[in-house]
Amino acid sequence: MKFEELGFEESLMDGLVAMNFKEMTPVQEKAIPIIMEGRDIIACAQTGTGKTAAYLLPLLNKMIKEPHDSNSVNAIIMSPTRELAQQIDQQLEGFSYFLPVSSVAVYGGNDATAWDQQKKAMQLGADFVVATPGRLISHISMENVDFSKVSYFILDEADRMLDMGFYDDIIQIVKKLPKERQTILFSATMPEKIKKLAQNILQEPVFVNIAVSKPAEKIVQAAYICHETQKIGIIQTLFDERKHDKVIIFSSSKLKVKEVYKTLKRLGLSVGEMHSDLGQSERDSVMLDFKNGKINILVATDIVSRGIDIENVDIVINYDVPHDAEDYIHRIGRTARAQKDGTGLTFVSEREQGKFARIEEFLEKTIAKLPVPEQLGEAPAYNPKAFPEKRFSSKKGGKPRYGAGKRPDNRQRNKPRKKPNSNN
Repeated sequence: MKFEELGFEESLMDGLVAMNFKEMTPVQEKAIPIIMEGRDIIACAQTGTGKTAAYLLPLLNKMIKEPHDSNSVNAIIMSPTRELAQQIDQQLEGFSYFLPVSSVAVYGGNDATAWDQQKKAMQLGADFVVATPGRLISHISMENVDFSKVSYFILDEADRMLDMGFYDDIIQIVKKLPKERQTILFSATMPEKIKKLAQNILQEPVFVNIAVSKPAEKIVQAAYICHETQKIGIIQTLFDERKHDKVIIFSSSKLKVKEVYKTLKRLGLSVGEMHSDLGQSERDSVMLDFKNGKINILVATDIVSRGIDIENVDIVINYDVPHDAEDYIHRIGRTARAQKDGTGLTFVSEREQGKFARIEEFLEKTIAKLPVPEQLGEAPAYNPKAFPEKRFSSKKGGKPRYGAGKRPDNRQRNKPRKKPNSNN
């Protein structure tokens, strides 16, 4: 089923077209119509199913179509970790590129300035608040926020939140919300504690269960366990051996994308960059050059590159370990398309070993570890237990995408908010 069949508003479809989103995943096909009807939903969907878009897209459509208070918080999205909050925030930024929709990310780990920005943004009115439970509780305890106008409450990876001890925090947040709201819960598993939570906060929910997708069998998966400083050297070695392969290099950070692009260009490699700081015409030009073989290496972020469908991509390189298995599956899925073979390589630094082990656990397989070229020096051993995935407390500082409920740049999203059309 294609997105254009859903009857989304034109401005939202413009964003999907720009990001090359065409066909829905199974969870999107099942969940989006239910959410658009205003029903509560509990969805059992693991990473790798496109669940974030499954709730963001219908809520964005409802936000621009239905009347709401532009000076209040209208939707709260809860995330167990700041990494997932960042990922949701990035996708929200991409989908809302052409929309007059504001948002703020509320999570810990930064300074007092970030706290003040979060506070101001919520007080002036942010359509979407993407938050970790502890950080949001901190704002609530300081009486910084008014959630009396919240229409949508979303729990993403609810099972992880409960595993991390956030049940009481979630219930405390729910008590601050209107009883008349739409509640959406996504969880990878459905233990009794999730069923108990659902009974307490959802009203007559629709249950959706989606089996997870796994990488195509034709993708050869491998990893380099390396120091951060060895990653560029590994790329050089790869292209000394395979000069004409078409390669996509992914990074979660657009700053890292820019750095890698500049370094590879200085090394004389045929390379282009793809990230949200480029204008649409620049992105179109880079993609055309990559498709036509004018450049054979594309360094890209996840959000701008989502939906890329290019023939004959030989290798996908994860310059850093993706946030989770959903991003990993999406990234390496850019190769081995149309029944062709392909290779997915991941560079794993010491601090990323715990995160990579989580991906191996999800895939239920051990990914082959390739030796780092001798000339690059000794590589670290693979011992993920010594480098566990960090769990960030959401009670210490945080970063909004932009403060005071405004966008940081002069794109369309900065224009004055239009009044809802009463005919819609």
